[in-house]
Amino acid sequence: MSKQKDCAAFAIILKYLTDQNRPFSAQDIFQNLQQEHHFGKTAAVKALEQLAQDGKIKEKVYGKQKIYFADQEQFTVVGEADLKTLDKQIGEQSEKLQNLQQSCRQMEAELKELNNSMTTQEMSVEITALKQECPLYREKLWKIKSASNHVTPEDKEQVHNERKRYIKEWRKRKRMATDLIDAVLEGYPKNKKQFYEELGIETDEDHSVAVPDM
Repeated sequence: MSKQKDCAAFAIILKYLTDQNRPFSAQDIFQNLQQEHHFGKTAAVKALEQLAQDGKIKEKVYGKQKIYFADQEQFTVVGEADLKTLDKQIGEQSEKLQNLQQSCRQMEAELKELNNSMTTQEMSVEITALKQECPLYREKLWKIKSASNHVTPEDKEQVHNERKRYIKEWRKRKRMATDLIDAVLEGYPKNKKQFYEELGIETDEDHSVAVPDM
């Protein structure tokens, strides 16, 4: 690596450690910076060791691993009063953030409602179409009211009674057929399905029908 590239790697790593202000191993530095700045692990190790030797960063050894971090003396010492001020500012900003988020949610809800609403032009078209349909419905209603062939209550009652009679007869015959088949199957050597197939018997279920309620 050229001297110019060495200087660039030194500056990049020094700035990274200062901005992050937390400990990193050489492997961490390499993995975090190599994709963007295109220098290898050897260059990262060399830069870290040189920076530590020059006193620009700090180095700590834990077993076989070395950890590097920014020199803390360069950072301003924050007192108790400063921390309280920062806490107050954080609280104020958090409150502002919550208010802004609430306002955004309200505006999003209003926007969604507006997007789902008809435009003035669409409403005009809809009103015109409804006005055209109204006379047709009025005419249809008049025809129904003026018709002389309405079903009388007596006719309706007769139809209802006949329906009940047919349903009752349906159930009766189905029960008789079921009882007869069950009696035959007691001495039949095969199962019910085979019996139905041999005789060509079709059931209500085969045609997806069922006896209706009364």
